Amino acid sequence: MNAQPTSSETEPDLPLEIAHLLLVDVVGYSKLLVNEQIELLQELNQIVRNTECFRSAEASGKLIRVPTGDGMALLFFRSPEEPVRCALEISRTLQDHPHIQVRMGVHSGPVNRVTDVNDKTNFAGSGINVAQRVLDCGDAGHILLSGHVAEDLADYRHWQPYLHDLGECEVKHGLHLHLFNLYKDNLGNPQVPEKLRRGKRSKQASAVGPISSPGWPKLAVVMALLVSAVVMVISSLIFFHRASPSQTISVPPETTPTSWPTAIPEKSIAVLPFENLSNEKENAYFADGVQDEILTGLSRVADLKVISRTSTMQYKKSGAELNLREIAKALGVAHVLAGSVQRAGDRVRVSAQLIDARTDTQLWGERYDRDVADVFAIESELAGKIVAQLQAKISPSEKAAIEERPTADLAAHDLYIQAKTLIATAIFTTPQTDKLSEAARLLNEAIERDPNFALAYYQLAHAHDLLYFVGSDHTPARLAMANTAIESLVRLRPNSGEAHLAIAEHLYWGYLDYDRARGELSLAQKSLPNEPLAFVLAGYIDRRQGRWAESAKNLERAGEIDPQNRGVLQQLAQSYLCLRQYADAERVLDRAIALAPKHAPLRALRAQVELEWHADPRPLILTIETILAEDPGEAKNIADLWLRESLCQRDLDAAVRALAALPIDGCRDDTILFPPYWCEGVVAQMRGDKAAARAAFTNARTEAAKLVAQQPDYAAALCVLGMADAALGHKENAIREGRGAVELLSVRRDAVIGPKLVEFLALIYAWTGEKDLALEQLAVAARVPGYLSYGQLRLHPYWDPLRGDPRFDKIVASLAPNTRPRPSESQSN
Repeated sequence: MNAQPTSSETEPDLPLEIAHLLLVDVVGYSKLLVNEQIELLQELNQIVRNTECFRSAEASGKLIRVPTGDGMALLFFRSPEEPVRCALEISRTLQDHPHIQVRMGVHSGPVNRVTDVNDKTNFAGSGINVAQRVLDCGDAGHILLSGHVAEDLADYRHWQPYLHDLGECEVKHGLHLHLFNLYKDNLGNPQVPEKLRRGKRSKQASAVGPISSPGWPKLAVVMALLVSAVVMVISSLIFFHRASPSQTISVPPETTPTSWPTAIPEKSIAVLPFENLSNEKENAYFADGVQDEILTGLSRVADLKVISRTSTMQYKKSGAELNLREIAKALGVAHVLAGSVQRAGDRVRVSAQLIDARTDTQLWGERYDRDVADVFAIESELAGKIVAQLQAKISPSEKAAIEERPTADLAAHDLYIQAKTLIATAIFTTPQTDKLSEAARLLNEAIERDPNFALAYYQLAHAHDLLYFVGSDHTPARLAMANTAIESLVRLRPNSGEAHLAIAEHLYWGYLDYDRARGELSLAQKSLPNEPLAFVLAGYIDRRQGRWAESAKNLERAGEIDPQNRGVLQQLAQSYLCLRQYADAERVLDRAIALAPKHAPLRALRAQVELEWHADPRPLILTIETILAEDPGEAKNIADLWLRESLCQRDLDAAVRALAALPIDGCRDDTILFPPYWCEGVVAQMRGDKAAARAAFTNARTEAAKLVAQQPDYAAALCVLGMADAALGHKENAIREGRGAVELLSVRRDAVIGPKLVEFLALIYAWTGEKDLALEQLAVAARVPGYLSYGQLRLHPYWDPLRGDPRFDKIVASLAPNTRPRPSESQSN
């Protein structure tokens, strides 16, 4: 590595760690006598030490306990579930010790080890501070969670019924915390904390109730997965003895409409999320399943425009005020379907209304009270009535597809819906592996219940191919799992749109077989005319083949049927970044951020544009500081950009902090995944610690070499191996490996990753002393569309060996703003 070293005498701050914290304090502690305080804390300490969570974490060496005077702080490091389970265990045990009244607070955030005045290791950091603020909002018996922890827990069905949204609470220094109250089975305190009752919560906290997933408004789905359905309850319930709450409908502030250039067709509809009115909140996935099946059926009708579930899921807010006319305008449709689902035992009630949103006129309303086994028939009937009401043409095959039951096993269908949601949100999660692996597990469980569940095989293949393509598990074994799932899908539904779409995705992501994948996509679009993923994949393939204009058209088409999907917008922005059309990239990212103003990766990417375009890191620095101040837990989602910015700024302190926040996968450059050891080596080199850098790069080389031995045709792994060898001074090996990577995946074969591999080959030449060859390859990378930018060449320490050479300066100048025309499409062919 050739980063500018800092003085060897500079001592960096100790690296941050992400801890899952449980803070416990005794209520009324200061009123006790000293002897009573000592005795009570001893008794409480013994209770805590005897919990299963405490003993398990301590045995694995993944627990730190810190006394806090009137209580304690427990720092777990494996999962956000650990402190929550421990809190419930403590609460259960304290039922036999009524004289001990405690309150508890849970938060996940960064901490760092510090040495106190007694030369003992202690902990500090924003993670501790925020956890203390969460705790301070509670009363005796409360188990309060920060919004960040609740969001993590809500991804798991078994936690959802016990998470109760308290809204925001203003704490010290004017900080506003989004809080959730955890209680179940007489554990915890179901009452609203006194601090919030006194009026210190924000307007957003006017209602308190169970949640199904606090992350849904925040995490939109990238790939087109589902098409949505909404439900509005009008009639009173009879055999359930419960009236449905009335709903008025208003666009949430974070859903500012995008500006997809399309007229609103008469035969268009959005199926909003169905409200779950069941007493058992675990039926939330059942309600989602009803919506999903209606939407899936309608989306097969070519004469209809049906909005993807990705774009409608943001309106899933129980009791929220919704303005149907504004929603329809934002989604670009004339009609909306709204309704509710209530399940009790073996009975189900489904209520639905079809609304002409232009006039706020109800076209019709239906209510079904039937045996739960008839739910799929209800969904088919509703879809059929909507088609008739909108006077859409429907072919016999489309009608048959609507009437086809996905499975006879309702439990399997619930597992399937849960897995689809995990896959949809995984793309915005760091690391992605956890959610995708959990989705695969749920789908395998669904298939065990119903081996003929074709759509479960489709989603399973999707999960496996994603794990392979993004590099999380780029192995032949993973590819084989996807292939096995596709074989089962094809056996069950040989000519279905899902089968063709799964094959297309597999050919593209697994083998970069663009032509055959494109043929399968054409077949898929015939029976899945409203499936955004088909257009998204076509856009991706066009881009890989250097067909930039066609790629933009396909992504825009996906945006028309999935208008609130920020993932589609992000991909458009990535295309503009490759074309070095930075103003266009900023425009598109502004549209994406309007949909999700608090989405950290999008905000960081938007700020990064100025670094790439004008070599100005200040907007990115400010944005990262703001994001971390708002929610330290977001560090892992922006760690890659944070580390890159730190290197460009030669800011060792920031680099160390970014390194601590990196996910276990390592650091990415598009789909080229560098192992964590590589990132450690880069920072050690920057610190001037040659021994530590060499050790880290050696470990990175070992990992890359193992992957190349298993997959000699894996260009990304060969590139990483070449970079590691270059950093270690293994010149001949590094050059051979860098050249090999470029030969495996040339610019002509892959117009996105190919130029990136050329860029890395230029670095390998530069680091091994071959300056002429480095400049030759760098000139190639600068001439074609790609991520190489003026800002990176100006600021990044990777390019230090070439600085001062007039040829390098000329290449840098060619990428400078306002001096170079936009690259034409012909340049990438």
